[in-house]
Formats: sequence, C-alpha cells, structure tokens
Amino acid sequence: MNDIVNQQAFPHLTSLQSRVAGLAVRPKPVAVACIVSLVALGWIACGLIAASPDNVWSVLCRPAPGISWGAADAAPVFGMWAAMGLAMMLPTASPMILTYAEIADTAGRVGERVVSPLILIAGYVAVWLAFALMATAAQVLGGGWILRQTGNLPAALAGALIFGAGAYQFSSLKHACLNRCQRPFPFFFTNWTERTSGVFKLGLRQGSYCLGCCWALMVVMFAVGVMNVVWMAVLGALMTVEKMTTTGRFARVLGVCLMAAGATLAASELV
Repeated sequence: MNDIVNQQAFPHLTSLQSRVAGLAVRPKPVAVACIVSLVALGWIACGLIAASPDNVWSVLCRPAPGISWGAADAAPVFGMWAAMGLAMMLPTASPMILTYAEIADTAGRVGERVVSPLILIAGYVAVWLAFALMATAAQVLGGGWILRQTGNLPAALAGALIFGAGAYQFSSLKHACLNRCQRPFPFFFTNWTERTSGVFKLGLRQGSYCLGCCWALMVVMFAVGVMNVVWMAVLGALMTVEKMTTTGRFARVLGVCLMAAGATLAASELV
C-alpha cells in the first residue's frame, strides 16, 4: 500500500527511489535522522576538544596573570558548551521529539498539514544555546577568576555545586518540569498547531521545561570537570533515565546521592 502511495506522490521516480523519497518526507524518519546527526556532531566535537592536548578548557583556565578574557576567549567556550548541549540533552529529548513526529505522521497520512519536526528541534536547541551562552559567561567571568587565583576549582565549591544540584532534585519547579518532560503526548495533544511559528514555540516551551528539569545537573559539569567525557556520558544517561520514568522517585534518589557526594567532597577539604 505504501509503495502505491509513494509511486503516486513521486510518479517521475522508480519504485525504490519513491520509497526513499517517501521516507525523507515522513516526520518520524526525519526526526530520527536529525537527532542522530546532531548528537553525533555534538559528541564528535566534544571528543575532538577533549582529545586535544591543548584543549579549550586547559587554555582558558590555566592560571596566567594578566591574561585577557574577551570575546575571542568566550567564542570557543560557547562552542564547547553548545557541543555539550547537543551531546547530552538531545538524547534526553528523543521521546518528546518522536512523540511529536508520530502524531505528525498520523496526521499527515489523513491529509492534514503538518510541520516538520526539524522546526520543533530548532526551538528546543535554541533554549540550550541560550543556556550555553549563560554557562560561557559564568565560566569566563566567574570560573576564570577563581582558577586564576587558585589554579583549580576548590573542593568546597565543587562540593557545594554538587550538593546544590542534589537539593534541587527535591524542588517543586524540578518536578513540575520533569512531569512535562515525562508526558509529552498530552502537551502536544492540547497545543497542536499547523503553523510553523507555533511549532517552533512548542520547541521553545519543551526546551524550557527541559532546562528547568536539568540545568542543575548540567552545572555539575563545572564541579566534575567541563569536557570530562565520562561524566558527560554518565550525567546524560541519568537525565535520560529520569525522563523515561513515570514518577519522581528516581529524581529523588539521584538527589540523595548527589547531596551525599557533595557533602563528602566539601568535607574532604576540612580534613
């Protein structure tokens, strides 16, 4: 049946070409291809930065009295945080994006106009690019000053960041945003639109829920080491599992673990 539909839609193509073209315009294959491509791009960029013996983190955070910290320094740091956002956060948003794509796929089959999931992804990514900009400012202005004074991030400060991230796991804002991330279908069902700008705004809203849910865990990267690929993978996996559960229990257990780890790390400086 699909072959007949594809051949009717693309009469100038062969049967095989028609099937390929049909997949290329269907929302779900487009969404999967985009997610895989962007996540791969993010991890490749992170890997290249981390593998470089003179990577951006060591260059910008190496103690050097009198070093200039301007726009030229911020640009590579922003690129680093943007790559981390793609690598860590897009996998956590996959269920949400695929939910939209499946609804759009169904609507498209009955002749309704649908907007490409690429627009939704663009809105979502825009939120994390904004976060990357804020993280860049924090690293260049705050982190750079601290590291120039001490040579490394003090254990007490690192422990406080981890403890704070754990405490945030129990907040009402965290669980309100987590609930939205765990249940994307009601959100799309209620707010469905056929306008391109409307779908972009849906991406912005979903990105905002994701940011409200995960920003504290992303801040943990300052404590464990920005561009630490192992911790990127661990935190990314934890955030993905957190969103795939249906309750807030996993988030609270993770919060307890983070608070214990943060307190232990901070206390180690006093011993």
